[in-house]
Parts: sequence; structure tokens; C-alpha cells
Amino acid sequence: MPAAQKSKPERVNSGKKQEQQPPQQQPQLRRDPYEVLGVSLNSTDQEIKSAYRKLALKYHPDKNANDPKAADMFQEVTFSYNILSDPEKRRQYDTAGFEAVESENQELELDLSSLGTVNTMFAALFSKLGVPIKTTVSATVLEEALNGRVPVSPLPLGQPLFRKVEKQSAHFYSVSITEEEAQGGLVCRVQSSDKSKFKLLYFEQEENGGLSLALQEDSTKSRKVTSAGMYFLGFPVYRLDRSASSVAAAKDPDAAFFKKLDGFQPCEVIELKAGTHVFAVYGDNFFKSMSYTIEALCASPFTKEKGELREVEAHLLTKRAELSKFESEYREVLTQFTEMTNRYAKEMQTIDDLLKQRNEIHASYTVAPPMKRSSSKTKRSSAKESKEEGYGASISWIQMHQAVLFHAVADTATYLFGNSPVKH
Repeated sequence: MPAAQKSKPERVNSGKKQEQQPPQQQPQLRRDPYEVLGVSLNSTDQEIKSAYRKLALKYHPDKNANDPKAADMFQEVTFSYNILSDPEKRRQYDTAGFEAVESENQELELDLSSLGTVNTMFAALFSKLGVPIKTTVSATVLEEALNGRVPVSPLPLGQPLFRKVEKQSAHFYSVSITEEEAQGGLVCRVQSSDKSKFKLLYFEQEENGGLSLALQEDSTKSRKVTSAGMYFLGFPVYRLDRSASSVAAAKDPDAAFFKKLDGFQPCEVIELKAGTHVFAVYGDNFFKSMSYTIEALCASPFTKEKGELREVEAHLLTKRAELSKFESEYREVLTQFTEMTNRYAKEMQTIDDLLKQRNEIHASYTVAPPMKRSSSKTKRSSAKESKEEGYGASISWIQMHQAVLFHAVADTATYLFGNSPVKH
């Protein structure tokens, strides 16, 4: 029995003052997450993940369709893993138990192969609308791998392969490396020009010849492709889980920035030993197959890139630590800014009201009867009449000058031609 079962007995019954409540109002008892997964308090992330995947596979609804107890166990295992796999939630639970963990925000990973057509359509719709949906590898694929019933194709170093994988299916590849190549580091990358979702998986070989899932990297969109990679370079390489920031962004737009690096966690495996290693590409698309290119490279020629990656990731870790302090400062300043903005609006309204009141008082100092405002219709009529009068005056002035000019021309013609008539 794990040590955690003895070290945290009080958390099995975490509700307060349950003995004072009627039996029908007692909250549902929760078991200690460490006890559920069968791990100890000082278990590593990799040990917790391995324990979860074995139990999730055992109690998966796809394998236990008519067993309600298995369904409950699957939910309990998933709930426990969601707490212990998140460093912040694990710290909160270790400090204060379930009361410090927001259970309603726990995310479930969906196995699309077990949803059915209708539910899959709804999941695809929500995904298109921007709702973050975490998916898991099909239980059938994991079980076949664990039993050693999956075909494995060789993947030579430095020779990319182009293939197409069906939805909720996987292609397995074996990569063999020497001692020298292992010391130089290994990189495995997958890209899809279809921009389809997929998972890059790394499996550990069991003693019975089966394969157990050890690492999983979800694809991310970058420009015109989706890609995923695993980097075994001899130093901690971090992966970024964007689901935390996506959920935070839905609640608070500012949180999207401050939570952006919360999912920046180190990969559990930093280097590989000489020998044969198995990777897989899992088609995570809702409805269609996915074309991809996979390649495995020895990292020895990429000395410059290794150094740059180490520096950038160290810088990101520094920024992650700084964001926590910056968020507190930002929230404080934002509160002050909001208060100042509200005061600005109130002061402006007060001043406008006082000026209006002042004008009304000024206008009250008179004994003359109030002036009647002319209607807009009268104003328009007056303006029209003025315009017509001006137009009439202009016509008269033109006609007068035309008459003067005519008589001048007539007089000039008489003088030159005598009594000759002037045609006009």
C-alpha cells in the first residue's frame, strides 16, 4: 500500500462537520488522489503519468461498456490525475486538500473513438468555435501496443517518410541509435500540410515485448502546417500545454497573457540510451485521415541550435517567474486606473451640472418678458423670402443694364449710318 494512503487519511473525508449534517446532505466522499493512482507523495511527474495511463486503460469505457463501476473508476482516476499532473493544483492539494482545488474546472480528456458520430460532431463543432477540447489516444490503440500487436516500421536517421494515417489510428516507427548518436542527442519531428490535429507519441518497451505510452506531444498550428516534436538533447527541454491559458482566457482576457506560460513544463525524458526506440503518429482529427512527414535526426550537427534552444528556454523560465510578480503589479495599477476613470466621469458630470446651474442663475437676473423663439418654419420662410428678394433685385439690375446698353448701340448706329434701322 502506498505511503500516501497513511499520510493523508484526513483527506478521504474532507467535508467539514459532516457529523452535524443529516445523512442525506453528506457530500460525496473523495479518495486521496495519491491513493487512487497508487503513487506516493514524492512520486515524479513521469511516475504519476505512467500510473494514470495504466489505470485509465484498465477502466476505459471503451473496454467496459456495461460496467458502471468501471465508468466511476475511470472518472475518479481522471479527476485524480488532473490534480496531480498540474504542479499548481498539486501544491494546493498538498497544502489544504480538496477545498483548495477547483474541482469544477477539471478537464476531461475525450477518446474520440468511443464518442459515436453524433457526439463527435458536437465535439468538432465546439472545437471550431474555439472551445478547448483535450483528446486522448484511443484505448484500443494503447491496448494493442501494450500487448505487442502493432506493426512497427523502421525509421532510418535523416530519411523523412511521407504517409497518411486514418483518424484515431496510429503508425508505429522504430529508431535505432548508437552510443555516439545517443550522446549527440535525438530529435523526432512530424509535420502535416493538411493542418490536421495529431499526436506524436513515444513508447517504452515492456519486458513482455509490449509497448507502454511514456510521452505525448500534441500538434500545434504554425503558419501553413501543424507540427510536433520531441527533443532528447541531454538537458531539460520544455513543452507548452496551451489548454491552461485557453481556459483562463475564456474567463478573463488578461489572464490569457499571465497564464500563457503556466503550461510550460519540462519533458519527463531528457535523453535516450543507445538502442531501439519506438515512436508513433496518432491521427487526432475528428472525421478524416491525416497526411504527414516524420523524420528522426541525430542532433550532433546542430550544435548552434542546441545552444540557442537552451538559452531561449532559460529565458522563458525567467519570464514565467517574473509574470507572477508583474501580474500583481498590473492588477493593482489596473484597479487604480479603473477608479481614476470612474472619478473622471463623475467629476466631468458634476462640472457640467454646475455650469448649467450657473447659466440658469445668470438668466434669472431680468424683469423683461421671456423671448419667444421663432419656429423653424418661420425661419425657413424668412430665409426663402430674403433669397427671393435678392434674386429679384439681381434680375432688375441686369435688365436695367441691358436697356442702357441697347440704347447706346442704337445711338452709335444712327451716328454712323444715319436713319438706317438697327435690327435687334
